[in-house]
Amino acid sequence: MVKFLRNNKYASIILAIIRVYLGFEWAISGFGKITSGFSASGMLMGVIKNPVKGPEGNVLYPWFNGMVQHMVLPNSGAISFMVAWGEFLVGLGLIFGCLTTAATFFAMLMNFSYMLAGAISVNPEYIFLEMFIIFAGFNAGKIGLDFWVIPWIRTHVFKHSKIDKA
Repeated sequence: MVKFLRNNKYASIILAIIRVYLGFEWAISGFGKITSGFSASGMLMGVIKNPVKGPEGNVLYPWFNGMVQHMVLPNSGAISFMVAWGEFLVGLGLIFGCLTTAATFFAMLMNFSYMLAGAISVNPEYIFLEMFIIFAGFNAGKIGLDFWVIPWIRTHVFKHSKIDKA
């Protein structure tokens, strides 16, 4: 399956469709947050007051709740900015197929964070689709700007110096 996702031209077409769908979903969500003056404070307070609990009533992710309470909530202004613009930029990266695997990684990071906070919504569906993009690697963005961007990065940013052997 992974070989198919990474190498097949038909897979790149299917992945492009999935990628653009997810990109529009992320971009629309982020744009809505940017234009509405989104604040994550309420959601973050909800995470602390109503943590995700198991069937016995025990808190399932105390490490996450502690991080939200002590690190994220005190910086809620910066977090709100990063969430809104992060969703929007992830969306653009996926739509245009530019730095596709990086955009997908950050999309999955947000999806998992939302799920740890107790917001199930569309997050499992998105993670499922994003896994195909991650597994496909370069092929997921081949029908997109990655066709030109990734080779440029490989030759100009990650060029290896040749060591002369005497």
